[in-house]
Order: sequence, then C-alpha cells, then structure tokens
Amino acid sequence: MPEPQLVPRVERHAEAVWHGSSARGSGVLSAGSSGAFGGLEYSEPSRIAAPDGQTSPEELLAAAHAACFSMSLAAELTRAKAPPERLSVRATTVLDEVPGAAGHRIVESIVTVRARAGVERGAFDEVVRAADEGCPFSNLIKASGTVTIDAKLDEGGTADGD
Repeated sequence: MPEPQLVPRVERHAEAVWHGSSARGSGVLSAGSSGAFGGLEYSEPSRIAAPDGQTSPEELLAAAHAACFSMSLAAELTRAKAPPERLSVRATTVLDEVPGAAGHRIVESIVTVRARAGVERGAFDEVVRAADEGCPFSNLIKASGTVTIDAKLDEGGTADGD
C-alpha cells in the first residue's frame, strides 16, 4: 500500500485594515499571500444585518469551509477510485451568543453537498465522513461548535446546481 502523501507546513496571510468605531467604522480585506482578492469591504452592519455588498468574517469562514470540504471530499473520492465529476458544496456558518461565554461564537457550520461521482451510496457516506474528519476547517469549527452535513449523491447523472 502506498504511503499517504504528506502536506508540508503551510502559511498564508491576509490583511485587514479597520477605520473607526465598531458600530460606524469599516474595514478592507486583502489576500497578502496570493493577491487573489483585495479591497473586500466589511463592517459591523454587514456582519449582523444586510450585507449591502460587503462581506463578513463569518461569510469568509463559510467560503473557506466550503472550499476546504470540497477539496477533502475530492481527495477521499479519488482515494476510493471514484474521482468526482462535480461537487457543489455550500457552507453556512452560524454566529450566536453562548450562555456563560463572553461574546459570540461560531456555533455551527451547515455543509450541503451535492456530488456527481461513480460511487455507491454506502461508500459515499463513508467517504463524506472521512472528508469531514480530514478537513482542517471542520476540525477548527468543531472546537467551538458543530458541523452538520447534508450530503446527497446524484445518481441520475446531473448534480443539483447545474
């Protein structure tokens, strides 16, 4: 059996610049490592009310969790000799107050998966479980909350969301 591929230590950075009070101020985010994005505006109102074209830390965490989970699931399906034709992953993070804790916490990430891959349902369920266990963002979120996964295998030839 081949040795599992080891991933080297990875470091990435982003920058946030904030101006003003928490209620009336705003900030701008930039991807420092890749330059893939810059000028992403965020503010307290975008965090707790209507986004109005701005992002929030919770939305960025949801995007990171969806991307991480899709990569982990693709790796597990490939390992099971059923590389996916298509994966659609949506993550919704939930920020809420926790009794007895200071401030708010990420209490849940709800992951919805629609997959098109040549694998049987039972094997798919096992692969999804392994993908969750192997996803660093799932593990990070589980430190303060729960990860709920709704995964469906498309057996009719087209995945939802086409």
